[in-house]
Amino acid sequence: MIFEKEKRGEGERCVRVGGAVFGGARLVLIAGPCTVESRDQMIEVACAVREAGASMLRGGAFKPRTSPYAFQGLCAKGLEFLAEARERTGLPVVTEVLETAHLSAVAEVADMVQIGSRNMHNSALLRAAGGCGKPVLLKRGMSATLQEYLLAAEYVLDAGCRRVVLCERGIRTFETATRFTLDLTAVPLLKERTWMPVIVDPSHGTGRAALVPPMALAAVACGADGVMVEIHTHPDQALCDGEQSGTPEMFYKLVKDLGVIAGAVGRTV
Repeated sequence: MIFEKEKRGEGERCVRVGGAVFGGARLVLIAGPCTVESRDQMIEVACAVREAGASMLRGGAFKPRTSPYAFQGLCAKGLEFLAEARERTGLPVVTEVLETAHLSAVAEVADMVQIGSRNMHNSALLRAAGGCGKPVLLKRGMSATLQEYLLAAEYVLDAGCRRVVLCERGIRTFETATRFTLDLTAVPLLKERTWMPVIVDPSHGTGRAALVPPMALAAVACGADGVMVEIHTHPDQALCDGEQSGTPEMFYKLVKDLGVIAGAVGRTV
């Protein structure tokens, strides 16, 4: 299998997206709103997370939702706002693609294309993303075993893309106290079995903003190459996932705390 760990130089194990390097000594901190809601909102959040120390900017233009009546994103207009936010801040952008029909438009704007948990089993989209010429961030499916997850990554790799980053974002278990169960054992296990960098999304993994900082710190402590968190200037007014979104102030403190943990494990922020 292509994903299997093999002897590679340090540079060959890293995935570079603009100034962010996944798998290097410096952690990659991805922050931004769950979804792009407006131009002003996106610019405001982007500037705030950049000042706090973010490495990359996240934001959904196309949003997969459980309910067909929930906000589905601004689509093409959302991509325009992401592009403007990148121009204003210099932060590379990662955003999700939901279907192959959207891929060219997303890849034209995004510095990194994200495949979300709902599409981890979508082999056609995985192959298409692997051939789009952009780095791919692949999230673990909410009910996927690690073997199934790695085989999903294999579709992207087999299409010719070697710039793949894995993201643990929580799995569905019997526990109902949190939105999902954040499986941090996946981090060392994936790093044991593959050369691909691994990051963690504690926002989706817990579903509660108060739990995001401690789980982000734990993720770095167990070897994650970065974290991806949802940040909103007014979480109580967010159109999507406000309950798991932190504020810029929370992110600023988190970055400082991550620096302490990073130093203890030989990393930096």
